[in-house]
Amino acid sequence: MKYSYKFYRDHFDLLRIKLPDEIGLFSDFVEDIATEEEADEYIEYIEKVLNGSYDNFEIQLNATSAFIKKDMTILEHFFTSKEPNKNTIETEQFKELILIWKNKLPERFKD
Repeated sequence: MKYSYKFYRDHFDLLRIKLPDEIGLFSDFVEDIATEEEADEYIEYIEKVLNGSYDNFEIQLNATSAFIKKDMTILEHFFTSKEPNKNTIETEQFKELILIWKNKLPERFKD
């Protein structure tokens, strides 16, 4: 992963991910992924864009929307009060970020 990240537990003891400010909104997207199956579904969509099966694909979650194009993915946050409400990341890096989160999911709700 080209970007730095770290995992931490918030005041509710939930596992979270901290990303650099330039891609920070992507943390809200990945934290909404609750299961490994859901992560696999999104990875499959990304791979279809990367291999040209799809020109683009949009995944809309509770507070965010990821518009996936071959080179870049644009994330829009619907409810942030801070500007900017959009971040971009290379699509390959977006896929890697989801894989990192998927691998951490088994620890998400452990004591």
